[in-house]
Amino acid sequence: MPTFAAIDVGSNSCRLRIAKVVSHQLKTLAEDREVTRLGTSVFDAGLISPEAMAATLRALKRFQRAVQAHGADRIRVVATSAMRDARNAAAFQAWVHAETGWNLEVISGLEEGRLIHLGVTSAEPGTGGRVLLVDLGGGSCEITLSEHKRIKETVSLPLGAVRLTEEFLQTDPAPPDGLAHMRRFITRELRRVRRKVDLDGVSLVIATSGTAAALAEACRAVTKPGKSAARTGKAASRTAAKSAAAARAAAMNGLVDGRAVRKLAARLAKMPLPERETVPGIGPRRAEIIVAGAEVYAELLESFGLPGFRYSPLGLRDGILAQMLAAQDQRASVHREFEHERWESVLATAQRYGVDLRQAEPVRDHSVQLFRELKALHQLPPEYEGWLATAALLRDTGKFINHQGHHRHTQYIVSSSELYGYTRVERTIVSAIARYMGKSRPQPGDRALRNIPPEEHRNVHCAVVLLRLAVALNQDRASDVLRVNVKTYPKRIYLELQPGRTGAELELWSLRKEADYFREVFGRDLFVTLA
Repeated sequence: MPTFAAIDVGSNSCRLRIAKVVSHQLKTLAEDREVTRLGTSVFDAGLISPEAMAATLRALKRFQRAVQAHGADRIRVVATSAMRDARNAAAFQAWVHAETGWNLEVISGLEEGRLIHLGVTSAEPGTGGRVLLVDLGGGSCEITLSEHKRIKETVSLPLGAVRLTEEFLQTDPAPPDGLAHMRRFITRELRRVRRKVDLDGVSLVIATSGTAAALAEACRAVTKPGKSAARTGKAASRTAAKSAAAARAAAMNGLVDGRAVRKLAARLAKMPLPERETVPGIGPRRAEIIVAGAEVYAELLESFGLPGFRYSPLGLRDGILAQMLAAQDQRASVHREFEHERWESVLATAQRYGVDLRQAEPVRDHSVQLFRELKALHQLPPEYEGWLATAALLRDTGKFINHQGHHRHTQYIVSSSELYGYTRVERTIVSAIARYMGKSRPQPGDRALRNIPPEEHRNVHCAVVLLRLAVALNQDRASDVLRVNVKTYPKRIYLELQPGRTGAELELWSLRKEADYFREVFGRDLFVTLA
Protein backbone atom coordinates (compact mmCIF):
# COMPACT_ATOMS: atom_id res chain seq x y z
CA MET A 1 0.00 0.00 0.00
CA PRO A 2 1.39 3.45 -0.85
CA THR A 3 2.74 5.85 1.74
CA PHE A 4 2.29 9.63 1.41
CA ALA A 5 4.06 12.55 3.09
CA ALA A 6 2.67 16.09 3.37
CA ILE A 7 4.73 19.07 4.54
CA ASP A 8 3.25 22.49 5.28
CA VAL A 9 5.84 25.29 5.35
CA GLY A 10 3.85 28.00 7.11
CA SER A 11 4.65 31.53 8.17
CA ASN A 12 4.95 30.49 11.80
CA SER A 13 5.84 26.79 11.74
CA CYS A 14 6.62 23.78 9.55
CA ARG A 15 4.50 20.65 9.92
CA LEU A 16 4.95 17.10 8.65
CA ARG A 17 2.52 14.20 8.47
CA ILE A 18 3.24 10.78 6.97
CA ALA A 19 0.34 8.43 6.30
CA LYS A 20 -0.12 5.01 4.75
CA VAL A 21 -3.13 3.85 2.76
CA VAL A 22 -4.83 0.99 4.60
CA SER A 23 -8.18 -0.35 3.33
CA HIS A 24 -8.66 2.78 1.19
CA GLN A 25 -8.15 5.07 4.19
CA LEU A 26 -5.22 7.03 5.57
CA LYS A 27 -3.43 5.78 8.68
CA THR A 28 -0.97 8.25 10.24
CA LEU A 29 2.53 6.82 10.70
CA ALA A 30 4.40 9.89 11.95
CA GLU A 31 4.07 13.63 12.42
CA ASP A 32 6.36 16.46 13.45
CA ARG A 33 6.26 20.21 13.94
CA GLU A 34 8.85 22.97 14.32
CA VAL A 35 8.31 26.70 14.95
CA THR A 36 10.61 28.49 12.47
CA ARG A 37 8.98 31.93 12.11
CA LEU A 38 9.60 32.05 8.37
CA GLY A 39 7.32 35.07 7.99
CA THR A 40 8.74 37.26 10.78
CA SER A 41 10.77 39.58 8.57
CA VAL A 42 8.61 39.12 5.47
CA PHE A 43 5.68 41.13 6.83
CA ASP A 44 8.03 43.95 7.84
CA ALA A 45 10.76 44.09 5.18
CA GLY A 46 9.30 41.90 2.42
CA LEU A 47 12.20 39.43 2.62
CA ILE A 48 12.78 36.13 4.36
CA SER A 49 15.71 36.55 6.73
CA PRO A 50 18.75 34.25 6.41
CA GLU A 51 18.12 33.04 9.97
CA ALA A 52 14.52 32.05 9.18
CA MET A 53 15.65 30.30 5.99
CA ALA A 54 18.29 28.33 7.88
CA ALA A 55 15.88 27.36 10.67
CA THR A 56 13.27 26.21 8.15
CA LEU A 57 15.82 24.24 6.15
CA ARG A 58 17.03 22.47 9.31
CA ALA A 59 13.44 21.44 10.04
CA LEU A 60 12.95 20.22 6.46
CA LYS A 61 16.11 18.11 6.62
CA ARG A 62 14.84 16.50 9.81
CA PHE A 63 11.52 15.87 8.10
CA GLN A 64 13.37 14.34 5.16
CA ARG A 65 15.05 11.77 7.39
CA ALA A 66 11.62 10.75 8.70
CA VAL A 67 10.19 10.57 5.16
CA GLN A 68 13.06 8.37 4.03
CA ALA A 69 12.76 6.15 7.09
CA HIS A 70 9.10 5.46 6.30
CA GLY A 71 9.75 4.97 2.56
CA ALA A 72 7.18 7.51 1.35
CA ASP A 73 6.13 6.92 -2.25
CA ARG A 74 4.92 10.45 -2.85
CA ILE A 75 5.83 13.72 -1.14
CA ARG A 76 4.26 17.13 -1.49
CA VAL A 77 5.81 20.21 0.12
CA VAL A 78 3.73 23.39 0.08
CA ALA A 79 4.38 26.91 1.35
CA THR A 80 1.79 29.53 2.22
CA SER A 81 1.50 33.22 3.10
CA ALA A 82 5.12 34.16 3.86
CA MET A 83 6.39 32.62 0.64
CA ARG A 84 3.57 34.24 -1.32
CA ASP A 85 4.70 37.68 -0.12
CA ALA A 86 8.50 37.33 0.05
CA ARG A 87 10.52 38.93 -2.75
CA ASN A 88 13.29 36.36 -2.26
CA ALA A 89 10.94 33.35 -2.25
CA ALA A 90 12.47 31.97 -5.48
CA ALA A 91 15.96 31.99 -3.92
CA PHE A 92 14.72 30.02 -0.93
CA GLN A 93 12.91 27.55 -3.20
CA ALA A 94 16.18 26.98 -5.07
CA TRP A 95 18.06 26.46 -1.79
CA VAL A 96 15.49 23.93 -0.55
CA HIS A 97 15.68 22.04 -3.84
CA ALA A 98 19.49 22.00 -3.79
CA GLU A 99 19.62 20.67 -0.21
CA THR A 100 16.70 18.22 -0.23
CA GLY A 101 15.72 17.62 -3.86
CA TRP A 102 12.17 18.73 -2.99
CA ASN A 103 10.17 21.21 -5.03
CA LEU A 104 8.73 23.74 -2.58
CA GLU A 105 5.34 24.63 -4.07
CA VAL A 106 3.87 28.04 -3.20
CA ILE A 107 0.08 27.79 -3.12
CA SER A 108 -2.45 30.62 -3.22
CA GLY A 109 -4.67 31.57 -0.31
CA LEU A 110 -7.67 30.11 -2.11
CA GLU A 111 -5.93 26.79 -2.72
CA GLU A 112 -4.86 26.76 0.91
CA GLY A 113 -8.48 27.22 1.99
CA ARG A 114 -9.64 24.47 -0.38
CA LEU A 115 -7.09 21.97 0.90
CA ILE A 116 -7.94 22.75 4.53
CA HIS A 117 -11.61 22.23 3.68
CA LEU A 118 -10.84 18.86 2.09
CA GLY A 119 -8.76 17.78 5.08
CA VAL A 120 -11.41 18.75 7.62
CA THR A 121 -14.54 17.55 5.83
CA SER A 122 -13.01 14.21 4.84
CA ALA A 123 -12.43 13.16 8.46
CA GLU A 124 -14.11 15.56 10.91
CA PRO A 125 -17.61 14.50 12.10
CA GLY A 126 -20.57 16.86 11.84
CA THR A 127 -19.46 18.69 8.69
CA GLY A 128 -22.42 17.71 6.53
CA GLY A 129 -24.48 20.85 7.16
CA ARG A 130 -23.72 24.52 6.67
CA VAL A 131 -20.31 24.98 8.31
CA LEU A 132 -17.83 27.85 8.56
CA LEU A 133 -14.15 26.82 8.57
CA VAL A 134 -11.58 29.23 9.99
CA ASP A 135 -7.82 28.63 9.72
CA LEU A 136 -5.70 31.38 11.26
CA GLY A 137 -2.03 30.87 10.50
CA GLY A 138 1.03 33.04 10.81
CA GLY A 139 0.49 35.12 7.69
CA SER A 140 -3.12 34.75 6.62
CA CYS A 141 -6.57 33.65 7.71
CA GLU A 142 -8.61 31.42 5.41
CA ILE A 143 -12.39 31.49 5.92
CA THR A 144 -14.46 28.93 4.02
CA LEU A 145 -18.20 28.43 3.89
CA SER A 146 -19.05 24.76 3.36
CA GLU A 147 -22.45 23.28 2.65
CA HIS A 148 -22.96 19.51 2.47
CA LYS A 149 -19.15 19.18 2.35
CA ARG A 150 -18.87 21.38 -0.74
CA ILE A 151 -17.25 24.78 -0.83
CA LYS A 152 -19.64 27.69 -1.36
CA GLU A 153 -17.06 30.46 -0.88
CA THR A 154 -13.45 30.87 0.29
CA VAL A 155 -11.80 34.12 1.38
CA SER A 156 -8.14 34.60 2.29
CA LEU A 157 -7.41 37.58 4.56
CA PRO A 158 -4.06 39.09 5.69
CA LEU A 159 -4.92 38.41 9.34
CA GLY A 160 -2.19 35.99 10.34
CA ALA A 161 -0.99 36.15 13.94
CA VAL A 162 2.68 36.72 13.04
CA ARG A 163 1.79 39.35 10.43
CA LEU A 164 -0.44 41.34 12.81
CA THR A 165 2.05 41.10 15.66
CA GLU A 166 4.90 42.39 13.50
CA GLU A 167 2.82 45.25 12.13
CA PHE A 168 0.91 46.48 15.19
CA LEU A 169 2.29 44.97 18.42
CA GLN A 170 5.99 45.71 18.37
CA THR A 171 6.32 46.30 22.14
CA ASP A 172 5.30 44.23 25.14
CA PRO A 173 2.77 44.35 26.71
CA ALA A 174 0.67 45.27 23.68
CA PRO A 175 0.57 49.07 23.26
CA PRO A 176 -2.95 50.58 23.50
CA ASP A 177 -2.58 52.54 20.25
CA GLY A 178 -1.27 49.48 18.42
CA LEU A 179 -4.16 47.40 19.73
CA ALA A 180 -6.65 50.02 18.59
CA HIS A 181 -5.13 50.22 15.09
CA MET A 182 -5.03 46.42 14.84
CA ARG A 183 -8.66 46.05 15.89
CA ARG A 184 -9.76 48.57 13.25
CA PHE A 185 -7.74 46.71 10.62
CA ILE A 186 -9.27 43.37 11.64
CA THR A 187 -12.78 44.84 11.53
CA ARG A 188 -12.20 46.29 8.06
CA GLU A 189 -10.85 43.02 6.67
CA LEU A 190 -13.71 40.99 8.15
CA ARG A 191 -16.22 43.22 6.34
CA ARG A 192 -14.94 41.63 3.14
CA VAL A 193 -16.14 38.29 4.44
CA ARG A 194 -19.62 39.60 5.15
CA ARG A 195 -19.87 40.97 1.60
CA LYS A 196 -18.87 37.65 0.01
CA VAL A 197 -20.05 34.98 2.45
CA ASP A 198 -23.67 34.40 3.44
CA LEU A 199 -23.48 33.32 7.08
CA ASP A 200 -27.20 32.71 7.52
CA GLY A 201 -27.92 29.21 8.70
CA VAL A 202 -24.36 28.39 9.76
CA SER A 203 -24.73 25.59 12.29
CA LEU A 204 -21.10 25.11 13.26
CA VAL A 205 -17.78 26.97 13.23
CA ILE A 206 -14.69 24.76 13.03
CA ALA A 207 -11.33 26.37 13.76
CA THR A 208 -8.01 24.76 12.89
CA SER A 209 -4.29 25.44 13.42
CA GLY A 210 -2.20 26.35 16.47
CA THR A 211 -3.90 29.56 17.56
CA ALA A 212 -7.29 27.86 17.75
CA ALA A 213 -5.79 24.97 19.73
CA ALA A 214 -4.19 27.38 22.22
CA LEU A 215 -7.37 29.40 22.68
CA ALA A 216 -9.48 26.27 23.11
CA GLU A 217 -7.26 24.90 25.87
CA ALA A 218 -6.84 28.27 27.58
CA CYS A 219 -10.59 28.93 27.58
CA ARG A 220 -11.30 25.48 29.02
CA ALA A 221 -8.76 26.06 31.78
CA VAL A 222 -10.18 29.49 32.62
CA THR A 223 -13.79 28.23 32.75
CA LYS A 224 -13.18 25.24 35.03
CA PRO A 225 -15.48 25.25 38.07
CA GLY A 226 -14.17 27.51 40.79
CA LYS A 227 -11.90 29.64 38.58
CA SER A 228 -14.36 32.44 38.05
CA ALA A 229 -15.41 32.53 41.71
CA ALA A 230 -11.81 32.70 42.87
CA ARG A 231 -11.21 35.81 40.81
CA THR A 232 -14.40 37.70 41.52
CA GLY A 233 -15.09 36.61 45.09
CA LYS A 234 -18.30 37.60 46.80
CA ALA A 235 -18.84 40.50 44.42
CA ALA A 236 -19.45 38.22 41.45
CA SER A 237 -22.69 39.12 39.70
CA ARG A 238 -25.36 36.71 38.57
CA THR A 239 -24.59 37.71 34.98
CA ALA A 240 -20.95 36.72 35.35
CA ALA A 241 -21.95 33.42 36.94
CA LYS A 242 -24.36 32.64 34.10
CA SER A 243 -21.69 33.56 31.55
CA ALA A 244 -19.15 31.23 33.16
CA ALA A 245 -21.72 28.44 33.36
CA ALA A 246 -22.55 28.87 29.67
CA ALA A 247 -18.87 28.76 28.78
CA ARG A 248 -18.39 25.58 30.82
CA ALA A 249 -21.40 23.96 29.14
CA ALA A 250 -20.03 24.85 25.70
CA ALA A 251 -16.64 23.43 26.63
CA MET A 252 -18.23 20.15 27.71
CA ASN A 253 -19.80 19.91 24.24
CA GLY A 254 -16.46 20.53 22.56
CA LEU A 255 -17.29 24.16 21.77
CA VAL A 256 -15.25 27.22 22.75
CA ASP A 257 -17.68 29.94 23.87
CA GLY A 258 -17.36 33.24 21.99
CA ARG A 259 -17.77 35.34 25.13
CA ALA A 260 -14.98 33.37 26.78
CA VAL A 261 -12.73 34.11 23.81
CA ARG A 262 -13.47 37.84 24.08
CA LYS A 263 -12.67 37.88 27.80
CA LEU A 264 -9.50 35.88 27.28
CA ALA A 265 -8.38 38.21 24.48
CA ALA A 266 -8.84 41.23 26.74
CA ARG A 267 -6.84 39.55 29.55
CA LEU A 268 -4.02 38.46 27.24
CA ALA A 269 -3.66 41.97 25.83
CA LYS A 270 -2.82 43.31 29.30
CA MET A 271 -0.33 40.58 30.21
CA PRO A 272 3.44 40.81 29.67
CA LEU A 273 5.06 37.96 27.78
CA PRO A 274 6.26 35.98 30.85
CA GLU A 275 2.72 35.94 32.24
CA ARG A 276 1.19 34.88 28.91
CA GLU A 277 3.64 31.98 28.76
CA THR A 278 2.11 30.52 31.93
CA VAL A 279 -1.45 30.44 30.56
CA PRO A 280 -2.45 26.79 29.99
CA GLY A 281 -2.28 25.73 26.35
CA ILE A 282 -0.30 28.72 25.12
CA GLY A 283 3.36 28.07 25.89
CA PRO A 284 6.50 30.16 25.19
CA ARG A 285 6.49 30.43 21.37
CA ARG A 286 2.72 30.81 20.95
CA ALA A 287 2.66 33.48 23.69
CA GLU A 288 4.58 35.85 21.40
CA ILE A 289 1.73 36.00 18.87
CA ILE A 290 -1.36 34.92 20.81
CA VAL A 291 -2.64 38.46 21.47
CA ALA A 292 -3.15 39.11 17.75
CA GLY A 293 -4.65 35.68 17.14
CA ALA A 294 -7.08 35.98 20.04
CA GLU A 295 -8.27 39.38 18.81
CA VAL A 296 -9.05 37.99 15.34
CA TYR A 297 -11.14 35.16 16.76
CA ALA A 298 -12.90 37.40 19.26
CA GLU A 299 -13.81 39.96 16.60
CA LEU A 300 -14.88 37.32 14.07
CA LEU A 301 -17.21 35.53 16.48
CA GLU A 302 -18.62 38.75 17.93
CA SER A 303 -19.17 40.70 14.71
CA PHE A 304 -20.73 37.73 12.90
CA GLY A 305 -22.98 36.80 15.84
CA LEU A 306 -21.47 33.31 16.12
CA PRO A 307 -21.72 31.55 19.49
CA GLY A 308 -18.27 29.97 19.41
CA PHE A 309 -16.09 27.46 17.60
CA ARG A 310 -15.03 23.84 17.76
CA TYR A 311 -11.33 23.15 17.45
CA SER A 312 -10.16 20.50 14.97
CA PRO A 313 -6.59 19.20 14.80
CA LEU A 314 -7.06 18.58 11.08
CA GLY A 315 -5.80 21.07 8.53
CA LEU A 316 -3.67 21.72 5.49
CA ARG A 317 -1.50 18.60 5.77
CA ASP A 318 -4.59 16.42 6.01
CA GLY A 319 -6.02 18.05 2.88
CA ILE A 320 -2.82 17.38 0.97
CA LEU A 321 -2.87 13.73 2.04
CA ALA A 322 -6.58 13.39 1.24
CA GLN A 323 -6.00 14.82 -2.23
CA MET A 324 -3.17 12.34 -2.84
CA LEU A 325 -5.46 9.51 -1.75
CA ALA A 326 -8.36 10.75 -3.90
CA ALA A 327 -6.16 11.07 -6.98
CA GLN A 328 -4.69 7.56 -6.65
CA ASP A 329 -7.38 5.36 -5.08
CA GLN A 330 -10.70 5.32 -6.91
CA ARG A 331 -12.26 3.21 -4.17
CA ALA A 332 -11.48 5.72 -1.43
CA SER A 333 -14.55 7.51 -0.05
CA VAL A 334 -13.01 10.90 -0.76
CA HIS A 335 -12.34 10.13 -4.45
CA ARG A 336 -15.80 10.79 -5.90
CA GLU A 337 -16.32 14.06 -4.03
CA PHE A 338 -12.85 15.28 -4.93
CA GLU A 339 -13.27 14.49 -8.63
CA HIS A 340 -16.70 16.17 -8.68
CA GLU A 341 -15.39 19.40 -7.16
CA ARG A 342 -12.32 19.39 -9.40
CA TRP A 343 -14.44 19.06 -12.52
CA GLU A 344 -16.86 21.74 -11.26
CA SER A 345 -13.87 24.08 -10.98
CA VAL A 346 -12.85 23.32 -14.57
CA LEU A 347 -16.40 23.99 -15.82
CA ALA A 348 -16.55 27.26 -13.88
CA THR A 349 -13.26 28.38 -15.45
CA ALA A 350 -14.50 27.48 -18.95
CA GLN A 351 -17.72 29.43 -18.45
CA ARG A 352 -15.84 32.40 -16.97
CA TYR A 353 -13.87 32.74 -20.22
CA GLY A 354 -16.81 32.26 -22.55
CA VAL A 355 -16.19 28.69 -23.72
CA ASP A 356 -19.15 27.17 -25.56
CA LEU A 357 -19.57 23.87 -23.72
CA ARG A 358 -21.75 22.41 -26.51
CA GLN A 359 -18.74 22.63 -28.80
CA ALA A 360 -16.07 21.80 -26.21
CA GLU A 361 -17.64 18.69 -24.69
CA PRO A 362 -17.54 16.54 -27.88
CA VAL A 363 -13.82 17.33 -28.13
CA ARG A 364 -13.38 16.24 -24.52
CA ASP A 365 -15.33 13.01 -25.14
CA HIS A 366 -13.28 12.13 -28.21
CA SER A 367 -9.99 12.88 -26.42
CA VAL A 368 -10.96 10.54 -23.57
CA GLN A 369 -12.03 7.84 -26.04
CA LEU A 370 -8.71 8.07 -27.90
CA PHE A 371 -6.80 8.00 -24.60
CA ARG A 372 -8.52 4.80 -23.51
CA GLU A 373 -8.42 2.96 -26.84
CA LEU A 374 -4.80 3.85 -27.58
CA LYS A 375 -3.36 3.09 -24.13
CA ALA A 376 -1.04 0.42 -25.45
CA LEU A 377 0.37 2.97 -27.90
CA HIS A 378 0.85 6.11 -25.80
CA GLN A 379 1.50 4.43 -22.39
CA LEU A 380 0.64 7.62 -20.55
CA PRO A 381 0.18 7.59 -16.76
CA PRO A 382 -3.51 7.33 -15.70
CA GLU A 383 -3.68 10.92 -14.45
CA TYR A 384 -3.17 12.18 -17.99
CA GLU A 385 -6.70 11.12 -18.87
CA GLY A 386 -8.13 13.81 -16.58
CA TRP A 387 -5.52 16.36 -17.61
CA LEU A 388 -6.28 15.71 -21.29
CA ALA A 389 -10.02 16.13 -20.69
CA THR A 390 -9.38 19.42 -18.87
CA ALA A 391 -7.16 20.70 -21.68
CA ALA A 392 -9.88 19.78 -24.20
CA LEU A 393 -12.48 21.80 -22.32
CA LEU A 394 -10.25 24.85 -21.75
CA ARG A 395 -8.40 24.98 -25.08
CA ASP A 396 -10.40 27.98 -26.33
CA THR A 397 -10.23 30.13 -23.20
CA GLY A 398 -7.59 32.31 -24.89
CA LYS A 399 -10.24 33.68 -27.28
CA PHE A 400 -11.51 35.69 -24.31
CA ILE A 401 -8.39 37.84 -24.76
CA ASN A 402 -7.96 37.76 -28.53
CA HIS A 403 -8.83 35.33 -31.32
CA GLN A 404 -5.47 35.99 -32.94
CA GLY A 405 -2.83 33.86 -31.22
CA HIS A 406 -5.45 32.55 -28.80
CA HIS A 407 -3.54 29.32 -28.12
CA ARG A 408 -0.75 31.33 -26.47
CA HIS A 409 -3.35 33.18 -24.41
CA THR A 410 -4.92 29.84 -23.44
CA GLN A 411 -1.59 28.62 -22.10
CA TYR A 412 -1.28 31.73 -19.92
CA ILE A 413 -4.88 31.60 -18.64
CA VAL A 414 -4.83 27.90 -17.73
CA SER A 415 -1.43 27.97 -16.03
CA SER A 416 -2.46 31.05 -13.99
CA SER A 417 -6.02 30.04 -13.08
CA GLU A 418 -7.23 28.68 -9.74
CA LEU A 419 -8.17 25.14 -10.72
CA TYR A 420 -9.26 23.17 -7.65
CA GLY A 421 -7.27 19.99 -7.11
CA TYR A 422 -4.46 20.87 -9.54
CA THR A 423 -0.95 21.64 -8.39
CA ARG A 424 1.07 24.34 -10.15
CA VAL A 425 2.99 21.74 -12.17
CA GLU A 426 -0.23 19.96 -13.13
CA ARG A 427 -1.81 23.23 -14.30
CA THR A 428 1.32 23.92 -16.34
CA ILE A 429 1.09 20.48 -17.98
CA VAL A 430 -2.60 21.02 -18.82
CA SER A 431 -1.81 24.46 -20.24
CA ALA A 432 0.96 23.01 -22.43
CA ILE A 433 -1.35 20.31 -23.81
CA ALA A 434 -3.90 23.01 -24.74
CA ARG A 435 -1.21 25.33 -26.14
CA TYR A 436 -0.26 23.41 -29.30
CA MET A 437 -3.54 23.25 -31.19
CA GLY A 438 -2.48 25.51 -34.04
CA LYS A 439 0.45 25.22 -36.43
CA SER A 440 3.13 25.09 -33.74
CA ARG A 441 4.37 21.94 -32.03
CA PRO A 442 6.21 21.51 -28.73
CA GLN A 443 9.90 22.35 -29.01
CA PRO A 444 12.71 22.13 -26.41
CA GLY A 445 13.09 25.47 -24.67
CA ASP A 446 9.49 26.59 -25.29
CA ARG A 447 8.05 28.84 -22.61
CA ALA A 448 5.11 26.45 -22.20
CA LEU A 449 7.47 23.57 -21.29
CA ARG A 450 9.93 25.56 -19.19
CA ASN A 451 8.36 24.77 -15.80
CA ILE A 452 7.49 21.16 -16.59
CA PRO A 453 9.89 18.43 -15.37
CA PRO A 454 11.94 17.07 -18.31
CA GLU A 455 10.69 13.54 -17.68
CA GLU A 456 7.16 14.74 -18.52
CA HIS A 457 8.00 16.27 -21.91
CA ARG A 458 7.45 13.05 -23.86
CA ASN A 459 4.08 12.58 -22.13
CA VAL A 460 3.05 16.11 -23.06
CA HIS A 461 3.91 15.41 -26.72
CA CYS A 462 1.70 12.30 -26.69
CA ALA A 463 -1.21 14.12 -25.04
CA VAL A 464 -0.94 16.98 -27.55
CA VAL A 465 -1.29 14.50 -30.44
CA LEU A 466 -4.40 12.94 -28.89
CA LEU A 467 -6.02 16.33 -28.35
CA ARG A 468 -5.20 17.46 -31.89
CA LEU A 469 -6.94 14.34 -33.21
CA ALA A 470 -9.97 15.04 -31.01
CA VAL A 471 -10.12 18.63 -32.30
CA ALA A 472 -9.81 17.39 -35.89
CA LEU A 473 -12.79 15.07 -35.29
CA ASN A 474 -14.94 18.11 -34.49
CA GLN A 475 -14.13 20.52 -37.31
CA ASP A 476 -17.58 20.75 -38.84
CA ARG A 477 -19.49 22.73 -36.21
CA ALA A 478 -22.76 22.36 -38.12
CA SER A 479 -22.78 18.55 -38.18
CA ASP A 480 -23.82 16.17 -35.46
CA VAL A 481 -21.05 14.57 -33.45
CA LEU A 482 -19.17 11.89 -35.35
CA ARG A 483 -18.55 8.40 -34.10
CA VAL A 484 -15.11 6.91 -34.55
CA ASN A 485 -13.82 3.34 -34.31
CA VAL A 486 -10.16 2.80 -33.45
CA LYS A 487 -8.25 -0.20 -34.77
CA THR A 488 -4.67 -0.86 -33.68
CA TYR A 489 -2.10 -2.87 -35.64
CA PRO A 490 1.66 -3.38 -35.05
CA LYS A 491 2.69 -0.80 -37.66
CA ARG A 492 -0.40 1.31 -38.24
CA ILE A 493 -3.48 2.80 -36.57
CA TYR A 494 -6.86 3.06 -38.31
CA LEU A 495 -9.54 5.61 -37.47
CA GLU A 496 -12.83 4.66 -39.07
CA LEU A 497 -15.34 7.53 -39.16
CA GLN A 498 -19.09 7.12 -39.31
CA PRO A 499 -20.33 10.24 -41.16
CA GLY A 500 -22.96 12.46 -39.63
CA ARG A 501 -25.94 13.97 -41.41
CA THR A 502 -23.73 16.47 -43.21
CA GLY A 503 -20.90 14.05 -43.96
CA ALA A 504 -17.38 13.97 -42.58
CA GLU A 505 -15.20 15.37 -45.37
CA LEU A 506 -13.78 18.24 -43.31
CA GLU A 507 -12.94 15.96 -40.40
CA LEU A 508 -11.39 13.42 -42.76
CA TRP A 509 -9.11 16.09 -44.25
CA SER A 510 -8.20 17.51 -40.81
CA LEU A 511 -7.26 14.10 -39.42
CA ARG A 512 -5.07 13.25 -42.39
CA LYS A 513 -3.16 16.48 -41.83
CA GLU A 514 -2.12 15.12 -38.41
CA ALA A 515 -0.66 11.88 -39.82
CA ASP A 516 2.92 13.17 -40.07
CA TYR A 517 2.95 14.44 -36.49
CA PHE A 518 1.34 11.19 -35.32
CA ARG A 519 4.11 9.17 -36.98
CA GLU A 520 6.78 11.47 -35.54
CA VAL A 521 5.57 10.95 -31.94
CA PHE A 522 4.31 7.35 -31.99
CA GLY A 523 6.32 5.81 -34.81
CA ARG A 524 3.24 4.36 -36.56
CA ASP A 525 1.28 5.31 -39.63
CA LEU A 526 -2.19 6.81 -39.17
CA PHE A 527 -4.91 5.91 -41.67
CA VAL A 528 -8.33 7.56 -41.67
CA THR A 529 -11.24 6.04 -43.56
CA LEU A 530 -15.01 6.37 -43.80
CA ALA A 531 -17.21 3.51 -42.68
